[in-house]
Amino acid sequence: MAGFTTTIVHSDRRNPIEHGSLHKPVHSNVAYGYDDARDLAAVFQGRQKGYSYARQINPTVEALEHKITQMENGVASVCFSTGMGAIGTMLFALLRAGDHFVSSAFLFGNTNSLFASFANHGVDVTFVDATSVDAVEAAIRPDTKLVFVETIANPRTQVADLDRIGALCKSKGLVYVVDNTMTSPYLFQPRAVGASIVVNALTKYIAGHGNVLGGSLTEHGFYDWQRFPNIAPEYRTGNPQLWGLQQIKKKGLRDLGAALAPEAAHHIAIGAETLALRLERQCHNSKVLAQKLDADPRIAKVFYPGLESHPQHALSKQLFRHPGALFGFELDPRIDVFEFLNRLDVVIKSSNLGDNRTLAIPVAHTIYHEMGPERRASMGIADSLIRISVGIEETDDLLEDFERALDGSG
Repeated sequence: MAGFTTTIVHSDRRNPIEHGSLHKPVHSNVAYGYDDARDLAAVFQGRQKGYSYARQINPTVEALEHKITQMENGVASVCFSTGMGAIGTMLFALLRAGDHFVSSAFLFGNTNSLFASFANHGVDVTFVDATSVDAVEAAIRPDTKLVFVETIANPRTQVADLDRIGALCKSKGLVYVVDNTMTSPYLFQPRAVGASIVVNALTKYIAGHGNVLGGSLTEHGFYDWQRFPNIAPEYRTGNPQLWGLQQIKKKGLRDLGAALAPEAAHHIAIGAETLALRLERQCHNSKVLAQKLDADPRIAKVFYPGLESHPQHALSKQLFRHPGALFGFELDPRIDVFEFLNRLDVVIKSSNLGDNRTLAIPVAHTIYHEMGPERRASMGIADSLIRISVGIEETDDLLEDFERALDGSG
């Protein structure tokens, strides 16, 4: 088999493309016409392959879905307008009022908010420390349907006990959902730990350029959907491995409408070609910066799995190609967070992560502000915590930028 980058770069042209194009072109049409009305009906009923309506299927988006499936070594994928759209549509399609699921407590802020919204509508969630499989097991109830974890938490970089949680889900007959956004398919393959469904916020590392939104779900075929009670009769057709994804696409995506636009799919597909190259540089920069800051007395604490002091350092080495391109750190309490950030020049004060540019954000005051002080304290989010998403700039330029900002701290 070809290597990771070779496979992705040549993915489109391995399937016939009109006019010999090397990239799947942007198909911006919404509807598709048929000479025979019987064919139109067969496509809508799933008896014949074809295109019905752009909210559910589009040639450009379909080409990206194929590429994501190859990247994750999965069975099939579905793309969405955002990563949050992917997660929300999945829960909407698979869970019912009265169901329960278990989630890592160290969640991306918006995902945490989404789960709280589902709880308001009768789908209960228990948040646990996912670095411990025992904590996950203790939270499982008779009405539990799935377990949701992120590979590396944002922003304090806790690493979930991915392999043992996968084994637990298999033994308990639970859907195992792994959000691979922080690592991407290049650094980690969730199929190795038995993940049923893999989430990727395509906006981040896979697209990489900070210019497009997108999300995806990939099915690995490990879960027996024949035993999942919430699959409707109309979706219990065809390959049972795909029943869950089929219901997510034909029910969830159709009803909620979080469809990925073809222009966005094209941007993501082009960005994905350089994923491995970008991450090699970003991970190198992250390790050097984290080590430099960890040795600086003006820094109270650095959170990065690549440091030997990290609680899950050994687990990170076992699981991931590299320990990621994001880290957090707490400043000495005597240093003002905002003044420090304002002295940075190369590093941009901004949200988002996975960009080619290095981005910094004061976590407690922005993306975790709505949680309130009590929930932030329970997650270890200090007021002095800064998240760094490391880009592809020259390493020395980044080191000098941080040094200048720290030197100005007095």
